[in-house]
Amino acid sequence: MKIGIDASRAFLKNRTGIEEYSYQVIKHLRGKLNKAEVILYLRPNKMFCKSCDFKIPKNWRIKIIRWPRLWTQFGLSLEMLVHPVDVLFIPAHTIPIINPNHFLVKIIRWLKKKKGKAKTIVTIHGLEYEFLPKAYSQWEKFYMSWSIRKSCRWATDIISVSENTKSDLMKLYNVPKKKIRVIYEGVGDIIKNVPSKINVSEDLQSIIDNHKYMLFIGRIEERKNIFGIIKAFEILKRKHSIPHKLILVGSFGYGYGSIISQIESSKYKNDIFLTGYIGGDKKQIILKKSKIFLFPTFYEGFGLPILEAQSMGIPVVASNKSAIPEIIGQYMKPMLVNPNNPREIAKIICRIISDKKLRNDIIRTGYKNIERFSWEGCAKSISVVIKK
Repeated sequence: MKIGIDASRAFLKNRTGIEEYSYQVIKHLRGKLNKAEVILYLRPNKMFCKSCDFKIPKNWRIKIIRWPRLWTQFGLSLEMLVHPVDVLFIPAHTIPIINPNHFLVKIIRWLKKKKGKAKTIVTIHGLEYEFLPKAYSQWEKFYMSWSIRKSCRWATDIISVSENTKSDLMKLYNVPKKKIRVIYEGVGDIIKNVPSKINVSEDLQSIIDNHKYMLFIGRIEERKNIFGIIKAFEILKRKHSIPHKLILVGSFGYGYGSIISQIESSKYKNDIFLTGYIGGDKKQIILKKSKIFLFPTFYEGFGLPILEAQSMGIPVVASNKSAIPEIIGQYMKPMLVNPNNPREIAKIICRIISDKKLRNDIIRTGYKNIERFSWEGCAKSISVVIKK
């Protein structure tokens, strides 16, 4: 069996949610695909970065597809036509127009006397753009809607990262239930001891050392409800005079200019820190030393940062919308908040800050919750879909 995997997102230097998913799944698929020939498709100049911590098996190989633009729809399509595979796995949304199930590829397989039915498998991470259209550019909305609808149509198997996303696919895109398999994402091992210093400004390092800060990690954009987080923080400062700072970690996304303007006009702007992207050990340090992790976003297909915070023993204040209640754990549901209500967000944060027993209960519940998730289990389930 020849298996092709789109690894174009997996080995980027600054990995966020979908990139991390691609990386971890590929890493943990090693040893689970028997002796099949596995080809990892990469874009030019996207070879293994320093953060890659695993070796490629002998029966795996890397293939660079050199195509300047629309890499998936042209470059990967051409590769599928010229060098068809038995199974194509796309870890991130977008299947190429020409894929193992395209009629031209089927003809080529027939001429080459290839036995068995070819398969195309795709992971759908969420349909946020359908629920928050104003949080995306016109091009993003068009391309994601077109490509994901087509991917659902062309795929023989769809992996959904949550029951919520599965439900969305069935309701909005009329995807047959039998075509979808829910396989949760994973989380790394619990890390209890992390270094104390990172390469940041003296002011920010002082805040980290003091441990009195609340934290958000994710893309700095409107759909992540950064406005609501800042408003809740201002309420806590104004009404409760909390000494905590607010640290916002992440790359800038769509609409970030309005967020920066909101921070600059805030009475408490000197207590709000935008760090830009932070990954790897640095992210673990800044997460481990925070008091509360904030994730009251408007819509999530999964919500990987929640599990990362729980694995670090950090209380989480998250949204009661989309897939988050499913992922955060049933015992945490009473602590979930309406993302459209900054007062409610502030109230829950205040409770956690002031009630040590509640905080410890949330931490203990978080540790219990993450036992449901592992990259090993995620990859094992995906390997079953690939090999069936």
